[in-house]
Amino acid sequence: MLEGESPRLLDAWQEVPALWDAVRFSVDQASGKGRYLLTGSATPVHKGILHSGTGRIARIRMRPMSLFESGDSDGSVSFSALFQTPAATRRTAAVSLEQLIRLTIRGGWPGNLKTDEALAGELPKAYLQNVLAEDIYRIDGVRRDQRKLTMLLRSLARNESTVVSTSTLRKDMMEESGENLAADTVRDYVGVLERLFLVEDQRSFSPNLRSSVRVGKSSKRHFVDPSLAVAAIGATKERLVNDMRTFGFLFELLCIRDLRIYAEAAGAQLFHYRDDRGREIDAIVEWPDGRWGAFEIKLGMNQIDEAAQSLLALKALMKTDPAAVAPEVLCVLYGVGQAAYTRPDGVMVIPITALRP
Repeated sequence: MLEGESPRLLDAWQEVPALWDAVRFSVDQASGKGRYLLTGSATPVHKGILHSGTGRIARIRMRPMSLFESGDSDGSVSFSALFQTPAATRRTAAVSLEQLIRLTIRGGWPGNLKTDEALAGELPKAYLQNVLAEDIYRIDGVRRDQRKLTMLLRSLARNESTVVSTSTLRKDMMEESGENLAADTVRDYVGVLERLFLVEDQRSFSPNLRSSVRVGKSSKRHFVDPSLAVAAIGATKERLVNDMRTFGFLFELLCIRDLRIYAEAAGAQLFHYRDDRGREIDAIVEWPDGRWGAFEIKLGMNQIDEAAQSLLALKALMKTDPAAVAPEVLCVLYGVGQAAYTRPDGVMVIPITALRP
């Protein structure tokens, strides 16, 4: 399988984990970089000895497409440039609430970009169904209760973009099923969903190891794409139009997905902020050199003033602590509108449909 022209793509390599060591051995025998691409939709069960791949194999997390990649962001504002120059005032492409809902239901799946709007939600539904029917078992050969996994997915979707504990997920599932459920079972099921790249954590941010600001340690749990959360709760365009609270959390996930893509492409990491006084910030982007920026996510422009005040309060708090580093960027990402600008107080206001890496 390794013989022939390169680069060679070995898809679903986790089905035959020995390929990892075979690639590592082949790389040691000949010079040249980029000879193999190992792709897979799940992390494998390590049976036997697998070389770490250090110095030979680099790991890259592949994600659904961002709005810029799918052509739904005009790309007029560079994410990386925000940390160098404040956003200039400019008119951006107009975006309606209905468009944002459509993009959320469709998701960032390449095969879904040209699908009819009425059918766009079917692909993520089918994806979840296939995971429950096939991939859950194939990942480690353990039979798990599909009904309970479906309930877990619904609970995760209902608690999307929040700090949700295992006990809350367990309570949701027991209320729906009327059955007792062990906490270890819930943790095992969540772990499997993580290994299948369906959900991932947004870790909590700490401004400095020596800072006096006491921050929470709990992570936010997200689906990797908003369309999966929509599919898990069976939402439709009509229902989301009439339930702005639910759509607000899904819109936050849409923005978190894109922010994570842009941040990781630039070498930065994405966190969230929550301290012991209840102050919360939706997203923190931290660079390897310690610089960081704070981002609040709001659906409409009527919420921008409130979001800006939260960001300014966080910056003021950090300035009172000599061990903390103040944020270099304060930014409100929003949905419905058509303008990017920097406020007199220094807070940038940018539509998510204007952002690019």
